Amino acid sequence: MAVLYPAYIGRFAPSPSGPLHFGSLIAAVGSYLQAKSQHGQWLVRMEDIDSSRMLHGADSDILHTLEQFGLHWDGTVLYQSQRLERYQQVLQQLQQQQQVYGCQCSRKQITAIGGVYNNHCANLQLSAEPLAWRLSCRGIATEFTDLIFGRQQISPSLAQEDYIVKRRDGLFAYQLVVVVDDIDQGITEVIRGADLLAMTPRQQALCHLLNSPPPRYGHLPLAVVQPGFKLSKQNHAAAISHWPTAQVMYQALSFLGHTPPKELHQAQVSEQLDWAIKHWQLSRVPLQLEINTAEFR
Repeated sequence: MAVLYPAYIGRFAPSPSGPLHFGSLIAAVGSYLQAKSQHGQWLVRMEDIDSSRMLHGADSDILHTLEQFGLHWDGTVLYQSQRLERYQQVLQQLQQQQQVYGCQCSRKQITAIGGVYNNHCANLQLSAEPLAWRLSCRGIATEFTDLIFGRQQISPSLAQEDYIVKRRDGLFAYQLVVVVDDIDQGITEVIRGADLLAMTPRQQALCHLLNSPPPRYGHLPLAVVQPGFKLSKQNHAAAISHWPTAQVMYQALSFLGHTPPKELHQAQVSEQLDWAIKHWQLSRVPLQLEINTAEFR
């Protein structure tokens, strides 16, 4: 009897805290090609949960830039800022299951003990707000298999750290909302930057806690300007919306180990993407956590 697999659903989830830069384009192109090479859906989600970091109009700018580069998404763009009731519902579920607890420790206190939280408030049964709410991380795995990098080992101290799912200022934390969004959107596979590789076991465990099978995860090399210094909005990486699209797409595909033939060097992005979809293989993505963008200038 033939085995029926669920339809492929992937996603790209930028933060609208600034314009799309080359590093973000790498994640967008990689996740897009993985989805389209399997005749799947590619969704776009705006991770705008941290309102203090959002830049007015950045979401529209990002969407316009994706369209410039031929990256057309399926369905409606999801905004985390419109889903606060859903996140609160999940938090209350975890509270009822006694999977979370209130924490009054400050960032300064945690930094003073080495930067990894020691689960100090786990048994204090704190209830007087304001509190951060932390998830009890019992039995989180220290290993997982990445679709690109293979078997991965993370720090046991990171795996055992009870992490925040709702901050003291009332904002929901990334680690909670990303999992809830992936579950609700039916995401079957996550292709994203390697800076999130170590967070994967946490997210897999939370999926199981919420009675949902976790998606498969694959991590792409980060675009850096020097070792340990990735292109990011926080580092004021240059916007690509006014760059020559054909040349930049050629560089992005080359970065991902899929250099098109020379006759496509100046071809329209749609032609380059058509070629890349037909030839896309995760096994061709470089097995490097970081790649210096100077190689692609």
